[in-house]
Amino acid sequence: MSISIITLAIVFLLIAIRQIGSARLKIWQIMLGGAVIVILTGEITPFAAFHAINFDVTFFLFGMFIIGQATEDSGYLTHICNKFFGKVRSVDQLILVILFIMGIGSAVLMNDTIAIIGTPVMILLAKRNNISTKLLLLCLAFAVTIGSAMSPIGNPQNLLIAMGGKMENPFITFSKYLFVPTVINLFLAYFLLKLFYKKEFSTTNLQPNIEHIKHVRLSKVARMSLVLVSCLILAKVALVFVNFFMIFPRNNRHPVKLP
Repeated sequence: MSISIITLAIVFLLIAIRQIGSARLKIWQIMLGGAVIVILTGEITPFAAFHAINFDVTFFLFGMFIIGQATEDSGYLTHICNKFFGKVRSVDQLILVILFIMGIGSAVLMNDTIAIIGTPVMILLAKRNNISTKLLLLCLAFAVTIGSAMSPIGNPQNLLIAMGGKMENPFITFSKYLFVPTVINLFLAYFLLKLFYKKEFSTTNLQPNIEHIKHVRLSKVARMSLVLVSCLILAKVALVFVNFFMIFPRNNRHPVKLP
């Protein structure tokens, strides 16, 4: 077995257990350690390692994390959640809303972003309504993992595939093959959670999570950022569809000749 395979296996194992003796390890520390090992052992050169970094994906993630943190720190996140969860009055409704709202959000804003900004929301909802924190966090995990699959910007892996796979219309391609399976799997996740947490689903009369915005100015910036990102994504999708119909016009009597 090569050093690369052994190192990869050790990295996955450490990510799973996150602990060596009394030392608690963070994911970035484990992955950095693995990268250092393969470079020091000559499995990959520093030059090749540097060029393996996709800076487009890195900067996109960096920007999304900044927006996510701003929405949380300003209190705008809880304001948004009140709109989505304020009228929910049973655990049944809450789980479905989380699965589909967070799932769709992951397809648009990337699952890492939704996972970061959604975790404190799940903990708040659980504490205020005496619901199992594990249930809501698992629900969030299912939502961001499943929902992100149907979009080329849903997760870093999809983004790398869309950019490196030379897809002409990645949004159309992903939606065509993955939209229906994603929706089916979100419903399956609901039934799975209900099967293992049956007692929790008997809770009714949930209380809305009422929180005031902490920093008005920061919340305005966070809102503008979310609107700008959403508009840019919608514009990208629209341009893709326009290009699609220009190449394949509906009127077959006057076809466009491709070069």
